[in-house]
Amino acid sequence: MPAKLLLIVLDGVPYRNFRRLFGNLEGLVASGEARVRRMRSVLPSTSSACYASMHTGLPPHRHGVVGNKHRRRLEVPDVFSELAGAGRKTGAVALSWWSELFHRMPFDPVRDIESDSAVGPIHHGRFHTMADATDANQMSPSDADLFATLTYLCEAKDLDYGLLHTSTLDSMGHRFGHGRKEMSDACYYLDAALAPYVTRWRELGYDVIVTADHGQDDLGHHGGAGEDQQDVALYYFGSSALPSEDVLLDQLALAPSILTRMGVSVPEGMTGASFLSR
Repeated sequence: MPAKLLLIVLDGVPYRNFRRLFGNLEGLVASGEARVRRMRSVLPSTSSACYASMHTGLPPHRHGVVGNKHRRRLEVPDVFSELAGAGRKTGAVALSWWSELFHRMPFDPVRDIESDSAVGPIHHGRFHTMADATDANQMSPSDADLFATLTYLCEAKDLDYGLLHTSTLDSMGHRFGHGRKEMSDACYYLDAALAPYVTRWRELGYDVIVTADHGQDDLGHHGGAGEDQQDVALYYFGSSALPSEDVLLDQLALAPSILTRMGVSVPEGMTGASFLSR
């Protein structure tokens, strides 16, 4: 039977903070239930550019989303479109920018906050906007609520593929910078909220990938080059082999890896070498 898979994107977490602050994820690695690798984001290491690259396998200069103000409905093959075209059921619990990139543009909150479509490409979407967010008020939804919503979609809608994206840690990083107690606390709480759901998703038969779109430096910045801004961890729960630990994964390989693992043909434009097998 083809694999089912969930991609959990924790926005704005550098590799070093994953490895030192996510005690539950690291405990699952130590127990052998997960494996972890380092992955490097595209440039620019901005959110929208990374979202687009993670799901199209294309660098920003090719898909055209070169910054957060350059969002548009993409017209190239992506993970959602290829899975939907192959008859697999997709879902997303994410920031509205994902809906704009991969489902429909512009985002209409009344129409699109809860979206169910028989034809896809995102069959079941539950989106949030973080409208009017400021440094004083992040306007972030609870991560626990997001994890519960994805689980509901998995159980009630029988998803084959689900994306979850949360901006909590990115917002905290912009507000405080990494290396601060507030940031360490935020990572601790998210790790604790996530852990029981990873177990539940595995019991439902899903492979699970937990990663980030990009890193963030001690000033709370990303968009440029360097390990803090680009490098993230990728935790994999599943039976596929992975490259050796000394191999740096390319973010452009994520989309073809998801499709390969799920038994769906990889479009010609996705040239990254898959790091997962069927």
